[in-house]
Amino acid sequence: MWSYQAPLRDMQFVLEHWLQAPEAWRRSPVFEALDLPLAVQVLKEAGRFSSGVLAPLNSRGDRQGCHLSEGRVTTPDGFCDAYRAYVEGGWPALACAEALGGQGLPQVLDAALQEMLYASNHAWAMYTGIAHGAYLCLKTHGSPWLQERYLRAIISGESLPTMCLTEPQAGSDVGLLRCRAEPQGDGSYRLDGNKLFISGGEHDLTSNILHLVLARVPGAPAGSHGISLFLVPKLLDGGQANGVFCDGIEHKMGIKGSATCSLVFDAAQGWLIGEVNRGLKAMFVMMNSARLHVGLQGLGHCEAAWQNARSYGAERQQMRAPSRPAGVVAQAVDPINYHPAIRRILLELRATSEGLRAIGYWVAHLLDQAEHEPEPRARQQAGQLAQLLTPIIKAFFTEQGFRQASNALQVFGGYGYIAEFAIEQTLRDSRIAMIYEGSNEIQANDLLLRKVLGDQGQAFELLLAQLREESRLGADIPECAGFAEQLASLCSTLEVLVGEVRELSLEDAEYPYRAAGDFLQLCGLILLALAWGRAARVSRQLAEDDPLRAAKLETAGFFFSYLLPQAEQRVAAVRGARAALAFI
Repeated sequence: MWSYQAPLRDMQFVLEHWLQAPEAWRRSPVFEALDLPLAVQVLKEAGRFSSGVLAPLNSRGDRQGCHLSEGRVTTPDGFCDAYRAYVEGGWPALACAEALGGQGLPQVLDAALQEMLYASNHAWAMYTGIAHGAYLCLKTHGSPWLQERYLRAIISGESLPTMCLTEPQAGSDVGLLRCRAEPQGDGSYRLDGNKLFISGGEHDLTSNILHLVLARVPGAPAGSHGISLFLVPKLLDGGQANGVFCDGIEHKMGIKGSATCSLVFDAAQGWLIGEVNRGLKAMFVMMNSARLHVGLQGLGHCEAAWQNARSYGAERQQMRAPSRPAGVVAQAVDPINYHPAIRRILLELRATSEGLRAIGYWVAHLLDQAEHEPEPRARQQAGQLAQLLTPIIKAFFTEQGFRQASNALQVFGGYGYIAEFAIEQTLRDSRIAMIYEGSNEIQANDLLLRKVLGDQGQAFELLLAQLREESRLGADIPECAGFAEQLASLCSTLEVLVGEVRELSLEDAEYPYRAAGDFLQLCGLILLALAWGRAARVSRQLAEDDPLRAAKLETAGFFFSYLLPQAEQRVAAVRGARAALAFI
């Protein structure tokens, strides 16, 4: 009763019209051979793999879960075969450098791939989701020997990596971690300690697993300034077992096909990545990539929820609706998607999923521009914008993934609460994304205190410039003038609000922390306003008889009328946070 088909038409619309990505590709020597037809073909193949191979395993993986026996984890039936097909298709190498054995395609295409993987089977995609971040980390900070020995194994899919941060006493505060790394005479280190909540810490998809582990060397400073990063393989050269053991897997609310492991490092051999005591600098390369991917999980859940709720709403008949589409003859009962309350939910699902897609792909495209744009200033500004938007992508997208899965379940009524219809699995699977890779509360603090207030407003001004430019472009188009006016008003409100927060934080240092959550949600809504203002404007490039043109304008109207008014509440909440919170 659960299905998924990649939304290829909308993906192409975002690439071709919303981003105008092919024009940027032609400016870059790295991507000049890539054109829209080739990009669309890549997306079609990714969609075929996701819907044909991964989606049928989604419910099965949830029912079976993972099993641990004598330190070995067995994944659900079909997961290993799916991974072999993934590797044979060349998908691990999609956005990796050609010089290192990758395909050298843009990260925006990888973002589309990730959306499809998470929408079709979140649990399975947890095994592969960290690979690109580990590739970037090793590529940026790994020694030549480490790169030669292990980087190509990640690119080819021969080995899968993990990210080992959390310990029983050290969750969000990594400065409390105790895992130790003792230098050895051969240049390696001996690691001892425990890690937990390690996604894919043990599995049967690949023979070797490459653990990227945060630990302390002897004499390291206390806190986060005394942390180093190490690569610790499950198997050493020649297939010899390293001192890494899985001593438990978690029994979870969702993503049950993903092995969430407790690991013991007992005299495990590892090698330093980057510099001693500078591990967080190296790890953040990986974490920033992971946070974009986690945001795309929210988009994937939203899209899957929208597709299945739309299908069910068209089939389920109950009562007579007060009105019907033109030309539809009245019946004793109507499909529930004729009823205003359900139409409202379905339109919110569509507006949110398509809006998130535009913004999520934009950030991935900014990362491509930050690396490959010919003009240095353009590269710098793209990087600044991407860093500013990353915490919003992570927190706002994942909250919407959960919220919209809940909305979709409401369309199913009582059937949505039982396992046969699988929307309840989507709801359960989506919840974790609001917690891991830095909880959404941490993302909100990062956005307001570090990214907005902390850099003298440089990146924030770049965002305001984008909002102003879109409102200017839409102002002279009759169908978009109202949207442009609202966007311009939001831009002014946001600018004033940040000034107020900056001034009041000088008197009350806790105030920005109290306001951060609502501020991030406000920014998310404003980004959706940007997405729909631009979508309405550029949809005029489509043929007049193209149904997508009318659908984009219709959905934009719904967003600005029904969803954007929530921004007023968020503005009031940010200002209301001036009142101190009581201690409980």
